[in-house]
Amino acid sequence: MPLYSIKMRASAQGRHISGAEKIIPDSRIPTCASRLLQRGLTHPKGSPDLLNIKIECLQDKDILYLDALPVSTVDVFDVHEGMQEIRKFLESLGLANAEKIISLLSGAYSMRGAILLDVDTLERLEPDPGRGVRATYMDQEAGQRSGETPGASPKNHYQEAIVLATKVANAPNVIGEICISDDPGYVTGYVASKSAGYKRITRMKEYGSENGGRIFLYRGGREDVGKTISYLEKQPVIVRNVQPLESKEKAAGKFDFIEKELQAMRDTHLYRTMKTIRSAQSRTVECGGRTMLMMASNNYLDMSSRTDVKQHAAQILEVYGAGSGGSRLTTGNTALHEMLEQKIASFKSTESALVFNSGYTANTAAISALMGKGDTIFSDELNHASIIDGCRLSGANVVVYRHNDMKDLERSISEHPCARGLIVSDAVFSMDGDILHLPEFVQIADKNGLLSMVDEAHSTGVLGKTGRGITEHFYYQCRPDILMGTLSKAIGSEGGFVCGSKNLTEYLKNKARGFIFSTSLSPVAMAASYKAFEVIEEHPELVARLQENVRFFCQCLQEGGLFAHSETAVIPILIGDEKKAMEVSQALFEEGYFTSAIRYPTVKKGSARLRIALMATHEREQLKKAAQAILKHFSDTL
Repeated sequence: MPLYSIKMRASAQGRHISGAEKIIPDSRIPTCASRLLQRGLTHPKGSPDLLNIKIECLQDKDILYLDALPVSTVDVFDVHEGMQEIRKFLESLGLANAEKIISLLSGAYSMRGAILLDVDTLERLEPDPGRGVRATYMDQEAGQRSGETPGASPKNHYQEAIVLATKVANAPNVIGEICISDDPGYVTGYVASKSAGYKRITRMKEYGSENGGRIFLYRGGREDVGKTISYLEKQPVIVRNVQPLESKEKAAGKFDFIEKELQAMRDTHLYRTMKTIRSAQSRTVECGGRTMLMMASNNYLDMSSRTDVKQHAAQILEVYGAGSGGSRLTTGNTALHEMLEQKIASFKSTESALVFNSGYTANTAAISALMGKGDTIFSDELNHASIIDGCRLSGANVVVYRHNDMKDLERSISEHPCARGLIVSDAVFSMDGDILHLPEFVQIADKNGLLSMVDEAHSTGVLGKTGRGITEHFYYQCRPDILMGTLSKAIGSEGGFVCGSKNLTEYLKNKARGFIFSTSLSPVAMAASYKAFEVIEEHPELVARLQENVRFFCQCLQEGGLFAHSETAVIPILIGDEKKAMEVSQALFEEGYFTSAIRYPTVKKGSARLRIALMATHEREQLKKAAQAILKHFSDTL
């Protein structure tokens, strides 16, 4: 039985409105033609002044039968996340110029066809750039088509798109495709390739937008371009075994609560995603296919990318290997672990130190080991989550006092007398950048016979003339009983530590579950941390440079009318609204500035902010331009 290609094209004043095609037997031509004409006449983009129907007989021997690409769906919250999925797809194809490729999509908005793009030179290869390249002569195998029964929908975006994507993915020299529909009522788009399959992305434009287009990604010689275009525009293709698209109406199941929670986070702009960095963590990073200025990292002294630190770690790797092989109390204790603890104790001017696997573990393990049922912990309301979780794990009575308010702390202690207790606080509050009133804090603890513990995650390497932290910042007037810190921020490695008396660290070795039951950190991390402490000791000018960068950046913002002040590496820029914070952060990202939008539950609802974190290695010109970029997004409120 012969098959016929039937195509419909609708336009108004030369502007494309609608197009569709089928490959069908002659018996279905009248019905199909009627439906296609109806579709062209009722398209949401408007009424046409020109409608064309073209019918051609095909030779069966000329038809290529292809199996449909495998299908997956990526649910995204908004267009920004949709664009991020395109970036990931392009990077998976080994393309380093993702941003430039995405920027070319707008050039396809007014075209009926697609851009044929050389991915290496970014040269457009269509013979007629105004028309583009059209993928035609294609359909789904009979029996799988939608719209063949009375009352069926005249258009099934998914089934038409999977057919086109399958044909394009099999074109010679085409390594992938990006597509955004021009239908104003359809916001789902896709990326596709033989390797990735057909990947639906649920939001690639705003609802109501007619901006849509596609790019065929070409890699090959110029002599083969004609062959590629001929296949796309002239080769008849029928696609078999199209995977049915799963209905969103799923039966209730035991994981439904997860989807509901995720959707609730999306609806309130609290859903978190990750950006993929493909370089060392330094003042600039490779992300999204381009070089960006890093303005959000805790790598305050840029230790993680220093040549001498990396070389020392590499030497230790050759001697000690990659892993430790067990907990510190079994086989995982090396000379490097002990050397690092001695170095930390010396750096912090304490009798002893104990290394943990992370700052989070150090806090949860130490607090829950020191305090228990019947004890009382007094905790600042803005303490880090690791302190909060440590308090919960301990089973002790927890009293939360107002942020950095020493009078409220004294009142809380008087209202909750206890035989044994602990006062715990961040030294530098990680989301606000302010500093604990240490002298009063220690005085209150000592006066009331309570242990004092301070988390120096964001003060080590940052505060004090030589980076020794909060005690140096206050000129060693006082010292808390317990100092906790991390190796993952200014030190540029990974891990955490607790400093204090020898008895304290011996007690924690025997009581802190996070220490006892964790495989110890890699010797490589120990070596990198040790070398970083040496560098800080030998080069205090790094600390001074960081502190100067903070002053300069705050001054740049203040000169533009935006209040900013900090004595630490953390500079918060309050926005309030969660959605607005995400929009500003994403806009800065697209301009080449990597910032973090901080939202609930990290901070209180309605207090979303940009958390700017500076490095010692940032140049003044970089900071000046970054400040100007930030100010531009606050111009309406200044």
